[in-house]
Amino acid sequence: MPKRRRVALLIESSRAYGRDLLRGIASYARVHGPWSFYHEERSIGDPAPARLADWRADGIIARIETSKQVAQVRRLGVPVVDLFGLHRLPGIPSVEVDQAAIARMAADHLRQRDLRRFAYCGFPGVFFSDARSRHFESYLAELGFEIHVYQAIRHRTNMHLSVVEMRSLRQAGHLAAWLKSLPKPIGLMACNDMRALQVLEVCAEHDIRVPDDVAVMGVDNDAVQCDLCDPPLSSVDPSAQHVGYEAAALLDRMIEGRPTRKNSILIEPSGVVARESTAVLAVADSLVANAMRFIRQNHDKPICTTDVLRHLGVSRSTLERRFLRSVGRTPSVELARARIERVEELLRYTELSLRAIADRTGFDHVETMCRLFKRYTGRSPGAHRRRVTAPDGR
Repeated sequence: MPKRRRVALLIESSRAYGRDLLRGIASYARVHGPWSFYHEERSIGDPAPARLADWRADGIIARIETSKQVAQVRRLGVPVVDLFGLHRLPGIPSVEVDQAAIARMAADHLRQRDLRRFAYCGFPGVFFSDARSRHFESYLAELGFEIHVYQAIRHRTNMHLSVVEMRSLRQAGHLAAWLKSLPKPIGLMACNDMRALQVLEVCAEHDIRVPDDVAVMGVDNDAVQCDLCDPPLSSVDPSAQHVGYEAAALLDRMIEGRPTRKNSILIEPSGVVARESTAVLAVADSLVANAMRFIRQNHDKPICTTDVLRHLGVSRSTLERRFLRSVGRTPSVELARARIERVEELLRYTELSLRAIADRTGFDHVETMCRLFKRYTGRSPGAHRRRVTAPDGR
């Protein structure tokens, strides 16, 4: 029997991101174990348990937020992998989500809604928020767009994230004034789902329409939190399970004494989960906008272009001409795009059969869905599901 690894997990279970990290670690251990885990209910920033030293861990995977936590894990004298990325610690490699890729995905999702104005709302002074703001602004600036960045009181870099989030609630009036001042329509990226929720609540209180005036998206794809938002929140899925899986693989190599290739490993986010908070297409032509709204509201039904024409009361040639002039594609292509986006979401986040997915996305036949999905993505639905749900992302 192989020796059982003893691995301590200093990862919060109070957030969806932390729970997904734990799932990824567990997936690795099931294949490459046996592993024994030391894990207690905790929040981000909590110190390491005092009795951890008595457990005699072979290694630690931790979200290291504070200098106190740094000192605690170093004293144990065992291999450590960091999943937070705030500190660059000699001898403690990190596995992190790629912040630049997160920003690009958010920007591209908003651009695909034909928005031409953009804003970013974060927690100034919080390292990951500042990184996402910097990448979001620079990426869109290179494409020729102007970005409006929310400027609030900067928080201390050593302040716990949960404290920052709570204190930001006191600035609701300042945030409301900024949101009102933005040109409309506009696409807004929030640094995480909690900040996006705060934005949505302020918009609701001040009659700022979402998504018509402000299309809002977050990061982390906390499914419960996103669905509790009104409207439900679009969010970037950071692929936390993949991060956890790769962190476990790295720690395994370190415990065996094998050299680590680099001090920081970046993991690509898995994509955007689109919900109603960004269900807008900002086009000047009101006819095209109404057509797109009808398509987005009914793409899960077996409608076709004829149904769109009947709803609008115009001819096919008129609608196609104005569609091409406004967004560069035809109504039929727009309908296909909306359906394929929904198919991809159901493949990623449910275990529904292909027949059930076809029924929920307006396709009469599974074969038609599969053929169209492969044309747009380059993969069959089955291959795509295996790729996006594999713990190691392969």
